[in-house]
Amino acid sequence: MHSRTPAARTGRPRSADADAAILAATRAALVELGWSRLTLGDVAARAGVAKTTLYRRWAGKNELVVDAVAELFDELCLPDRGSLAADIEGVVLQFAAILARPEARSGLMAVVAEATRDEALRERIRSSIVERQKRLVRTGRARAQARGELPPETDPEQSARTVDLIFDMVAGAVVHRTLVSAAPADGEWVRSFTRVMLSGLAAAPAA
Repeated sequence: MHSRTPAARTGRPRSADADAAILAATRAALVELGWSRLTLGDVAARAGVAKTTLYRRWAGKNELVVDAVAELFDELCLPDRGSLAADIEGVVLQFAAILARPEARSGLMAVVAEATRDEALRERIRSSIVERQKRLVRTGRARAQARGELPPETDPEQSARTVDLIFDMVAGAVVHRTLVSAAPADGEWVRSFTRVMLSGLAAAPAA
């Protein structure tokens, strides 16, 4: 699991142990209390730190929950399963499993809703979650290109647009499936999604 440190602030040196305890306490509070009842005071008590410690690190509940959820997504990895399709299936199943966790589901939906009227919060979601997880797309593309499954792409701007599009397709489909439709993103769905993504809608269905 990758380490996760929220944006640096002025003041006393940061404590990685305190940050980890606070983010874990935030996720526990999301499960037990839900978004609306979660308070910084409750999180501080659970983490065994002073409430002022949280305010030195996070501007408020929204930012704290973004970082707590972002740490969950840092668990994602892209195992080499031998083919682009298998790699996609593996990471999509991981992503769906994280979104099935109550703390991820309630936290993500709450901050996305809050972000509709808060540009600073939208930017924090983009930087803490979206941009960080695009690493998986870049790794997967490079691996597939090395295998000869995808053609090389030498234009940096076009490459960046392709990464954005792939991420949007995968994240959008999985979030809608699990959080909006509330349907299982199981192995059968993931295989069908991957086939359509790689082959297109005009491709013949699998036998």
